[in-house]
Amino acid sequence: MRKLLVICGPTASGKSTLAVECAKRADGEIVSADAFLVYRGLNIGTAKPTAEERQGIVHHLIDVADPRESFSVSDYEKLALAAVEDILARGKTPVLCGGTGFYMNAVLFPHAFGSAPASEEIRARYEAVAREEGREALHARLAAVDPESAEKLHKNDVKRVIRALEIFEQTGKKKSAQTDGDLPRYPFEAFMFDFPRSELYARIDRRTGEMLRAGLIEEVRALLAAGVPENAQSMQGIGYKEVVEFLKNGTEESTLSDIIQKNTRNYAKRQLTFFKKTPNLHKIAPKGAEEAAEEVMAIYDGRR
Repeated sequence: MRKLLVICGPTASGKSTLAVECAKRADGEIVSADAFLVYRGLNIGTAKPTAEERQGIVHHLIDVADPRESFSVSDYEKLALAAVEDILARGKTPVLCGGTGFYMNAVLFPHAFGSAPASEEIRARYEAVAREEGREALHARLAAVDPESAEKLHKNDVKRVIRALEIFEQTGKKKSAQTDGDLPRYPFEAFMFDFPRSELYARIDRRTGEMLRAGLIEEVRALLAAGVPENAQSMQGIGYKEVVEFLKNGTEESTLSDIIQKNTRNYAKRQLTFFKKTPNLHKIAPKGAEEAAEEVMAIYDGRR
């Protein structure tokens, strides 16, 4: 079986460009692991690669969801695994690229859901909590009884949050006390640019300015006008939620830029913490995408 080639890391670190260069060299196709690239119409704030930037490389899991609808990790896992299997079946290399760790791990590692039987009554009750009180309230309930599982599960992954609560309610045992699969589904090598923190933050600040100049505010305004609710899951991405508040409150655009930059930097910190724990991770010194791709492929192919 061909190894998966994983390009991960924080936002604004050049993952997409590196992934394209690697896919060109590995006869690969890219499977996006980004929680907001799945949504149609979210282009500027997600730095969605354009047709020109994709350079003819096939990209999967981009523009697969309506921005009015929720899209869970389980939804992603189903589509992404199908894409990986299809790529492998055609003798090509899957290049998994993104910054959403819980999406990436949904592909790389199988997850156990416990031996407790399903309970429609319990699930219906917790689904009502999510619907009436919100995903945050549901996630808070899990954090109260199983903080370890809550730490691993994103609030938007409602199905798995409910399952963890279901396991606890039926067995009195935490889902986190049960063993998820530590062995990966596929052999893989992972790569991440290792930017000095100050340089990464400068890249984030520059990209924020570029997004605003490219029309991020107008993009959000158009999405809202098209009927996307301001509290939709798609509108919770960094850049989008801040612009929604900007449009409601009429703050200065310079203040908006500062807020997006700050929130993005904080997110990048969390991404770095997450990805540093990835098995088989190789940190690449910052360099041009073509040169970096040559280094990546040498390691991936076992030449280094």
